[in-house]
Order: sequence, then structure tokens, then C-alpha cells
Amino acid sequence: MYKTRILVEGTVVAALALVLTFIPTTIGSSFTISLGMIPMTLFALRRGVKPAIMSAFIWGILHFPASQVVYLSVVQVLIEYPIAFTFAGFAGLYAKKVQQSLADQDMWNVRKNIILGTFVGTGARFFWHFIAGVVFWGSYALWGMNPWIFSLVMNGISGLATAVVTAIVAVLVAEKAPQLYLPKDGNLVRKQSQQQ
Repeated sequence: MYKTRILVEGTVVAALALVLTFIPTTIGSSFTISLGMIPMTLFALRRGVKPAIMSAFIWGILHFPASQVVYLSVVQVLIEYPIAFTFAGFAGLYAKKVQQSLADQDMWNVRKNIILGTFVGTGARFFWHFIAGVVFWGSYALWGMNPWIFSLVMNGISGLATAVVTAIVAVLVAEKAPQLYLPKDGNLVRKQSQQQ
């Protein structure tokens, strides 16, 4: 029952993350803020890394039936959708720290760990977009720019903007509705305490 609840919750979060991609945030040809990282990061910091990786993988796969895939080659599509989006789940590495800090009412550490988790998840995802940008999109680089620099600038700015927006929202949620990080069905903090 517990695992089913997490699976359903993760699937709903993945669908919400996909819906948020329909909100136009693209500036120019390549700069974008991925609003879907907001619910995905909240879920990751609520449930931990394994459920988050599962949910993020579903998010990546949902791009296919939603016709949100930009196709150049099979390998490029695999890197930019199933692989890149799955890595967004690594924000969950900081779930226990966020939850323990909330239990301790240590808001400074709550904010710090939310920001770290957000940047880890977003950075891990955009690393793969960066690789795809170099390997597959380099020939489309503006002004004949070096593909490494072009991909670093485009994906770096998009990733940084996404991480900043996500971190701001995630910190505000922790301050206004901290219970969203603490599931009632056997949260991570209680499990961690039992192991010590």
C-alpha cells in the first residue's frame, strides 16, 4: 500500500511537471526555465532519491505521447529525455537532511539543504543536456561558436535560471507549508531515526 501510494504520487508529480512545460518560458532560441523542476524537486525532497528517480524517469517518458520530443537521432532522444530527466531525481539525495532539519526546527539548514538538493538535481539533469548540446546540436551553434562553449552557455544559463527559480519556490514552500516535505505515511526522518 505504501509503495503504491508513492508510485501514484510520483506519477501525478511527473504529469504535473509535464503540464508545466507547456507554459512558455523560452527566451530566444535556446534559453528556457524548466518549471517542471519545481514539483519534481519538491517530490524528491519529500520522498527521497529512489522514488524521485522513478518519477523523473516517467516525466521524461511522458514527453513522447505529449509530442514534446525534439528528434535528431535515437541516441540524442534517449540522452535528452529518459536519461536527462531521470537524473533530476538526484535532488532526493538531500531529502533526509531537509526532513531532519525540519524536525529540528533548524530553518537555516532546511534552506541550505533545499538549495543544495535543487542544484544537484538540476545540475545533474542539465549536464546531460550539455552533453547532447555538444554532440548533437553543435552544428547548429549560433555565429559559428565552438560547440562546447555554445552548449555550456545555453544549457548553463537555462540550468542556473531553472535552479534559482526552483530553489526560491522550494524554500518558500518549506517556510509556508513544511508538512509537504514530511509525508505522514512513514516519512524518511522516522526511518532514519530508527536506523541510528
